[in-house]
Amino acid sequence: MKKIIAILIWILSSASFVFAQDVFPIRGFCIAAPAAPELDTFVKFIDEELAPRKVNTLVLRVDFNFQFKSHPELSEKEGLSKKDVKKLVAICKKHSIRLIPQINLLGHQSWAGKTGNLLKVYPELDETPHVKMPEKYEWPNADGLYCKSYCPLHPNVHGIVFPLVDEICDAFEADAFHAGMDEVFYIGDDKCPRCAGRDKAELFANEVNKISNHLALKNRQLWIWGDRLLDGKTTGIGAWEASMNNTHRAVDLINKNVMICDWHYDRPDQTAVYFAMKGFSVITCPWKKPDNAIAQAKDLLNSRKQATKELKPRYQGMIQTIWSGASSFLDEFYGKKPAGPESESACFKALFAEINSTATNTTNK
Repeated sequence: MKKIIAILIWILSSASFVFAQDVFPIRGFCIAAPAAPELDTFVKFIDEELAPRKVNTLVLRVDFNFQFKSHPELSEKEGLSKKDVKKLVAICKKHSIRLIPQINLLGHQSWAGKTGNLLKVYPELDETPHVKMPEKYEWPNADGLYCKSYCPLHPNVHGIVFPLVDEICDAFEADAFHAGMDEVFYIGDDKCPRCAGRDKAELFANEVNKISNHLALKNRQLWIWGDRLLDGKTTGIGAWEASMNNTHRAVDLINKNVMICDWHYDRPDQTAVYFAMKGFSVITCPWKKPDNAIAQAKDLLNSRKQATKELKPRYQGMIQTIWSGASSFLDEFYGKKPAGPESESACFKALFAEINSTATNTTNK
């Protein structure tokens, strides 16, 4: 009898998974890769929290939190070892979770007053070397400094970053790579000897395509954030979740096989429709406002229901984004620190309750 009950539970669970997959093919979670000391807690979180919620895609922002062999000078001192990574690979394989690593390329080469490892070790790659990092960072500032970028036309840059990309994809056994590429404010700078005077949209598109084409050599797909491909002025979305420096025209210049992660945090703007109609597969990404996340899930579901057979497969699903870091998020999730009604953990719980409720209702119809 116990065996029969177990089989029935497995059948019902499998049916729920299939219908959840039909509602949203991608049901994802994006977070910074954990530091080595918190790895086991994070593996437990995958096993006991992500898997039961039918999460099937995990984007880990690794950056330099890995013991690179190709460029060890860029690794964080206590970066994850290959053995650590295999623990993540194993738990994701157990639950059929697609594991996708991220290293920020082009933009986000600094944060606040700190230069990231790439430009710290290779300062010649800096798009704006004349912009000095402040002792105390404030926004706005006279230099328009949010995050530094590397120069996409520097002759040495890809010889450094592509081995990192290949190594991290190999370690994570990944068939896709997330390159970030969001919030690129420094591009085509007037003082750059290589980029000055060039079309910013073409510079951005050429970098996207170069990365995409490199990944394609090993049958891997490029994922990027979508904000630089939206016209911030025409839409009224503004400079953060869209572009105000003319990179938006790159949407018509980049490879259509690039996956667009379309993030909107303050308003549930329906730009997924725009990306789908431009020919891209798109994933909608909320952050910490549960009401927005639920609205985005409903909008995306309606888009899939009302779409033509050509457009429907392009609406790929949802990814919950976490920006506080793995340790901070886990403390919040497990109640070690308070979580308000608008918080990452509250949004995560609300979003997947909505997705799985929708899947259940679909199953029962």
